[in-house]
Amino acid sequence: MSARDNILARIGKAKHAADHDIESEIRRHARGPIPPLAGDLTMRFGEQAARLSSDVARAENIAEIPGVVAQYLRQHNLPTQGVCWPALAPYDWRSAGIALQARGARGDDMLGITGAFVGIAETGTLMLLSGPDTPATVSLLPETHIAVLGGERLVATMEQAWDRLRLEHGALPRAVNFISGPSRTADIEQTVTLGAHGPYRVLIIIVG
Repeated sequence: MSARDNILARIGKAKHAADHDIESEIRRHARGPIPPLAGDLTMRFGEQAARLSSDVARAENIAEIPGVVAQYLRQHNLPTQGVCWPALAPYDWRSAGIALQARGARGDDMLGITGAFVGIAETGTLMLLSGPDTPATVSLLPETHIAVLGGERLVATMEQAWDRLRLEHGALPRAVNFISGPSRTADIEQTVTLGAHGPYRVLIIIVG
């Protein structure tokens, strides 16, 4: 074994031990108190998302999504060209007058359409996982971000979101992004400005 292979093997062994220790530590500690979340999760999520300046729409099924998106874009006089995650590319965007490319976003893309791993009803927050088929740039670079969220992907709390991630994926992805409304800052004279470091607007379409 070369010196390089020996070093990489030692790093891999240390990482495996560290991952095991982290999971063991998480399981060893009792979870703190979580306030009960009463009422319908979909309604609560919509209310909280609206408080964060997100727009929220409903679709009964996947077939309705392109029409909902087209109506939103026309209503706000927004571009109908953009990018999307590959899983969303087969939707009938053409019939709705929308032209999308399935790829990561560039600086000149004005519209990005993604899915979401879960929606957190307690705060109206989206949880997105990065990966080859879920490029983070699609939700971060365009001025308009539209997220498609299945109703079955709603959870009550942040703790439940992490539980579901560990259950369904095991190992964590390279990045986990939480989106709570449009990008904003109050750095200038304590005045809240939307779109400072990312999308100016966010539309969440809850399906089903």
